[in-house]
Amino acid sequence: MMRERQRLADGIAMVESLQQESADAEELLELADGDASMIEDIERTLTRAAERAEKAELAALLSGEVDANDAFVQINAGEGGTESQDWANILRRMYTRWADAHGMQVEELDEREGEEAGIKSATIQIKGENAYGWLKSEQGVHRLVRISPFDSSARRHTSFASVSVSPVIDDNIEIEINPSDVRTDTYRASGAGGQHINKTDSAVRLTHAPSGIVVACQVSRSQHQNRDQAWRMLRSKLYELELQKRRDAADVANAAKSAIGFGHQIRSYVLQPYQMVKDLRTEVETSDTQGVLDGDIDRFLSAALAAAVKQGNGTDDST
Repeated sequence: MMRERQRLADGIAMVESLQQESADAEELLELADGDASMIEDIERTLTRAAERAEKAELAALLSGEVDANDAFVQINAGEGGTESQDWANILRRMYTRWADAHGMQVEELDEREGEEAGIKSATIQIKGENAYGWLKSEQGVHRLVRISPFDSSARRHTSFASVSVSPVIDDNIEIEINPSDVRTDTYRASGAGGQHINKTDSAVRLTHAPSGIVVACQVSRSQHQNRDQAWRMLRSKLYELELQKRRDAADVANAAKSAIGFGHQIRSYVLQPYQMVKDLRTEVETSDTQGVLDGDIDRFLSAALAAAVKQGNGTDDST
């Protein structure tokens, strides 16, 4: 309830701030009396206010049952060995940078390192208001085209990595899981050596037999804490699976929707022979590839959210 109260208070404060800026700009315009410098300042102020209003309008559309929740983001390297594993690591960095820029916290929950570089897979939890609502559209396959830094012949390579996003489930949402359907495995967590090496089987992996979902957690030295976190992740995955089934059933007649689900390519990042990042669902593109890889993905998130709302699929995940 405190979280909901803060969300509403922030929304009211945003509206009041925009109203005040609009009123101030109107008064300043009257005082400007043709002063070009003052008019330019007013235009810049109103432009920034319009950008804030647009973002607030999109944020207001995040009204799904779990849109306001934190998010689990799981990244898996595709086929291609070191090249794809490095790409998966770049994606993790991109989402971490995005979260940092929006004042959100990131917690590393699980990681499988690559043989030479990068990661085979990683799971992070992004904690912040509307984290899941913003990131849910990132679910799918991301494609990278570049000159491989691991190829001595400097040839162009195409790499793939998949991203899975699921909401952190609140305690008031009940997900029933039959314990007999879940296999629990423990193993030693990877990490620093020397005095910091983990000498106990503290890492936990859960396998849900009916769905085939596998989750793992090794963030804590305590097996008990890792087990609790892994169960939260499993509940989250099963909840997202049910939401996806409902979305697929509702969109069976919509051919365009088939490219949005997990396991389908959603975005291409081309670094060679030209610079371009293009979302294949919304057609939004930019040549600022470095900015995108540094976490500037708001244009893609906003376009995907607006498109989902326009199609009538993004505002109510519970129907």
